[in-house]
Amino acid sequence: MTGLVPVAWPPAPIGTERLVLRESEVRDRAAFIELFASPEVGAYIGGPRPREELERAVPEAPGRRPGLFVIDLEGAMIGMITLDRRDAGRPGHVRPEAGEAELGYLLLPQAWGRGYAAEACTAVLDWFAEALPGEPVVLCTRKANDRAMRLAAKLGFSEVERFEEYGAEQWFGVWSSVTPSG
Repeated sequence: MTGLVPVAWPPAPIGTERLVLRESEVRDRAAFIELFASPEVGAYIGGPRPREELERAVPEAPGRRPGLFVIDLEGAMIGMITLDRRDAGRPGHVRPEAGEAELGYLLLPQAWGRGYAAEACTAVLDWFAEALPGEPVVLCTRKANDRAMRLAAKLGFSEVERFEEYGAEQWFGVWSSVTPSG
């Protein structure tokens, strides 16, 4: 993860009950294009991108970078999870120096409603807590995104603040492996 305490990347694939979290591969390109072209996925992230633009822009092995996990179900990509440094210029921070690890995730619409996001995010948060003990993870989502709000609560994120960004009310929360769960 760029800028955070160095972590060996990529980690070994992380297996859960139903999923494998792994580094991106060439075979994932079509799923990345589908993910970013989807109107349903784009609803809370600024809209879908034109498929033609994605076909030109997406590299052969997309998303191959520190902090990005492909969510794999039975050998096929159904989504992705990212852990990136939160930009110091954006609102929402839990440290004076900013730069916290920020959890992000996107799943293809056909994978929604089956608990895959919770399963995958839990596994990534567990991995992160082991790799960087005591480091907080933040999450920001539109308050209007009911599914994301339910998942944030299920994962154990606690609200820090709300603010206006991208023309909508944002919910900003923090998760820490050292925070006792209620």
